Amino acid sequence: MAQDKNQEIETHTVSVLVDNEAGVLARVIGLFSGRGYNIESLTVAETDPKNRQSRITIVTGGTPMVIEQIKAQLERLVPVHKVNDLTMEGEYVARELALIKVAGKGTKRVESLRIADIFRARVVDSTNESFIFEMTGSTDKLDAFIRLMEPLGLIDVCRTGIVALPRGPKPF
Repeated sequence: MAQDKNQEIETHTVSVLVDNEAGVLARVIGLFSGRGYNIESLTVAETDPKNRQSRITIVTGGTPMVIEQIKAQLERLVPVHKVNDLTMEGEYVARELALIKVAGKGTKRVESLRIADIFRARVVDSTNESFIFEMTGSTDKLDAFIRLMEPLGLIDVCRTGIVALPRGPKPF
């Protein structure tokens, strides 16, 4: 998709309240892929079992005009109840979970544990030759930890994607 060269690409976190039914996620993803929009992060889970509703949190990028198009098109999808652009609506809390597997012996093993302690990463599995760390936090914090683990024996990473809620007492 062609972007206007004069406009900055912005990253937005969009929260979408939808019916929890088969095919809804496919429709949302189809909207993005059919128009050439990129999804940087995607999470979905049921948040209201009584009303059978789920929240989809999408991190995407584009010019301000593209972001407005994405929101407008999401609002027109039939199972969508509400679309909130958390980036534009004020302060919000965003977190991500990652599992990070690191191999190492000797000083590299000790160094990986020291760095994990600084970042408040928790060891959830350990063998004589590797660790799996669990870590939650901002995307930047996770990225920094992963970069530091690379020279120490990073083997694999699995991330959840971002979940986010607006700050304050107002409901979604």
